[in-house]
Amino acid sequence: MAAHRKDTVIVSTRLVIEPARKKDFEDWSGLRKRSRKHLQPWEPTWPKDANSRADWARRLQAWKNGWKSGRAYVFMIRRLKDGKLVGGISLTNVRGWPANSASLGYWLGQDHQGQGLMQEGVGAVCDWAFRELHLYRVEAGILASNLRSRKVLETNGFREEGHAKEYLEIAGVRRDHVLFALVRSSASR
Repeated sequence: MAAHRKDTVIVSTRLVIEPARKKDFEDWSGLRKRSRKHLQPWEPTWPKDANSRADWARRLQAWKNGWKSGRAYVFMIRRLKDGKLVGGISLTNVRGWPANSASLGYWLGQDHQGQGLMQEGVGAVCDWAFRELHLYRVEAGILASNLRSRKVLETNGFREEGHAKEYLEIAGVRRDHVLFALVRSSASR
């Protein structure tokens, strides 16, 4: 089920989506710093050294290990026209047969909201996951108040499946989430 990290590049109409690399640090750190107030309410508590080289090195090592094991695939999202980093997307907790499923996560820099970029990125990564990883389900959990994320998922054919009490720690507090899934057989792709 594992994909080869170095060979993976997903290109959509406006985006290039590829694994995080050492050279991405400056772009990643800058975008995350500029978008901090926007991102923090939707993410787990940031480490004290968030967006530092040490933070990047830890993440990059964990992401490389995820690729090697076939359990996690973390991507950086860049605009095709100019190579500008706009966000990130991941498939984690990848499970093989009989589940053949993964959890989807994503973030977008504040300045890139409202342009349909994440809708396009999620669609491209889900297509790749079904085709290359042979997944059957891609699952996502969002805070009920995150209407932009709901739109991203619903536009890509995800269906609401239920609610999970205290599902994830977000900004230091266990929060309830709305659960969604995209099933390969019903994906309109």
